[in-house]
Amino acid sequence: MKENANGKDISPCKVYRVSGSEVCETSDLLSVEEPLEIRVSSLVEKQMLTQQIAVTMRTPGQDSDLALGFLFTEGVLSGSEDVKEIKTIGCNVIDVVLKDHVQVDPAIFARHSFVASSCGVCGKRSIDAVKTRRNYKAANPFPRVDANIIHSLPEKLRSIQMAFSTTGGIHASGLFDLQGELLSLKEDVGRHNALDKLIGACARQNMLPLDQHIVLFSGRASFELVQKAAHAGATILAAVGAPSSLAVQLAEESGVTLLGFVRDNRFNIYTGVSAVESDHFCASSKQ
Repeated sequence: MKENANGKDISPCKVYRVSGSEVCETSDLLSVEEPLEIRVSSLVEKQMLTQQIAVTMRTPGQDSDLALGFLFTEGVLSGSEDVKEIKTIGCNVIDVVLKDHVQVDPAIFARHSFVASSCGVCGKRSIDAVKTRRNYKAANPFPRVDANIIHSLPEKLRSIQMAFSTTGGIHASGLFDLQGELLSLKEDVGRHNALDKLIGACARQNMLPLDQHIVLFSGRASFELVQKAAHAGATILAAVGAPSSLAVQLAEESGVTLLGFVRDNRFNIYTGVSAVESDHFCASSKQ
């Protein structure tokens, strides 16, 4: 992992770059994605109690600012003057200790989903938890798709994104068969909402698992998107944008093919290179 002024937020990764029909092994840099657990410690009836507030996926760095901003916008804090100290516990836990006079409304805590200590907040344990909860396993035999079909997907998605063409500010998740036919499209201002809509519609139509399909994201591929798609049994995921480091790790350990930068007749294969068919693999890329 490479460290810069903002912390450890860049990670190198081996990829297979597909340009037209040629596939070559190369390298890429990923934005690191890690879970951050935010805790609040406050004085309750003369005892200091610690509450687990939330876990948010983030790029490491400025975690204290992230925790303060989150707690302020959620109404837990009225400002930085309410804070006695901020403790960093390990690499992925922040404990914000409030001053003794600060009273926290218990209802604020109640509306957040507390994180069980067994869930863990490191990338590896998060991935293990996803694999344990996953309803469907990787397809057998594993589906294969021609590189030219992958090249065709973004335009097919964009051509019927009515909300995007009108506003320019909305995300989409599309479901394709292995021949590149668009079967379903869902749009939403939230990328996670768009995928939830797609998976919900597939569940309602008894289409799960999605192990003989391609799911295309209109933006980047985050850990949560790979998690949701894998839970629905998807085995080939493609994104118009970049994946995060944790998304690649999860895809690798879940047996999912993950493609990024699918646009302009090119894309990168981050995991599952054997699922992509092409007659023009570079010598170093053959497996």
